[in-house]
Amino acid sequence: MDSNAPRDKYNAVWLIFFILGLGSLLPWNFFMTATMYFTNRLKDPPIDGTTIGGDTLSFLESIFNNVITLSSMVPMLIFSSLNSFIHQRIPQKLRISGSLAAILVVFLLTAVLVKVEMAPLTFFCLTITKIICINSFGAILQGSLFGLAGLLPVSYTTPIVSGQGLAGIVAAVSMICALATGTALHDSAFGYFIMACVVILLAILSYLALPSIEFFQYYMESNRPRMSTDQEKKQDKPDVVVSCSEEADKPVVSVVAIFKQMWVVAMSICFVFTITIGVFPAVTVDVHSTIADGGAWDIYFIPVSCFLLFTVMDTIGKTLTGICKWPGADSIWLPILVGLRVVFVPLFMLCNVQPRHYLPVWFGHDSWYIFFIILFSFSSGYLATLCMCFGPKMVAPHERETAGAVMVFFVSLGLALGATFSFAFRAMI
Repeated sequence: MDSNAPRDKYNAVWLIFFILGLGSLLPWNFFMTATMYFTNRLKDPPIDGTTIGGDTLSFLESIFNNVITLSSMVPMLIFSSLNSFIHQRIPQKLRISGSLAAILVVFLLTAVLVKVEMAPLTFFCLTITKIICINSFGAILQGSLFGLAGLLPVSYTTPIVSGQGLAGIVAAVSMICALATGTALHDSAFGYFIMACVVILLAILSYLALPSIEFFQYYMESNRPRMSTDQEKKQDKPDVVVSCSEEADKPVVSVVAIFKQMWVVAMSICFVFTITIGVFPAVTVDVHSTIADGGAWDIYFIPVSCFLLFTVMDTIGKTLTGICKWPGADSIWLPILVGLRVVFVPLFMLCNVQPRHYLPVWFGHDSWYIFFIILFSFSSGYLATLCMCFGPKMVAPHERETAGAVMVFFVSLGLALGATFSFAFRAMI
């Protein structure tokens, strides 16, 4: 941290970045938590008061998870890529506050539609459209946030990812509470969406307060490209027209040049998310308990052992990077540790995943599954955050915002690759 920088009084900037991190992922986590609500509304309508097919899934129900994955990852990848280039042309304030406002509108609409009856096909089309919008604006929001954090000391990336981790924990706890209280699907979904709206609104207000903080102002000024003495003199003269050659003297930010400087951490974070999304939740959610024997543990096994435990350990891993940053950005151990995570793919495939057709069960007891989840989620959170902290700091100060956007693109690429491989991993079991 710069010795001349003012103090972050009351950790105000840190807390604002934490809230922004929470606001960037809590809505999406609540959206995913309410999957049962969405699929329930896609059931075929009854004819003459009788339900068709009993427990048989309707066509829209059967394709919902696949379509939701596709409509999540593809827009995120496209807009993360676009954000790497358009962020230099669109003001940061518009990108962040505009994206938050758009997501807020989508969730307000989603909350309203909970109370509106409509045909399954119409509801399906509206839901997929909302998912595309959320992930498109979410990609721009996250790319801009990490780019902005790259202008501050390296420790200010941690509150964003910690906030995102807490978003997963809140969503998982909400799901468990809904199961425990027996809350109706419609009521719990409405509560999720309203809470998401409140958090987004808080994030917008927090972001608008950010420029008034002296600590933040100092780093924005210190990272702004400086003009030469001649340029400053000419700028002071109103009648002097700046020539094209002088415009060319401004620092040019090349995405390709930035990637060449930090390709190791960029590819590392891509691989981390490829492995994580490749098995979670596509494979991990289908693991069945071998000790529950039809009791309460059967109901809570996946919500607790899969979702809650994953989000808690993932958040701990993310938060630990604020204290310890080993291995370093230039250490060979970073890509080695990232590469070793590939072992989790066969480990989870050999757990008690049901139904299965090809592979045997080697790790049938619940304790094996829980042990693997702890290591898997902790390493995902720690290594991904480490890469995200290092990336923007490996380039010149005026390139850091672009570097943050590039890193988010590789996060999105990892998510898309993981979602693609997840179908193959599940089919191999």
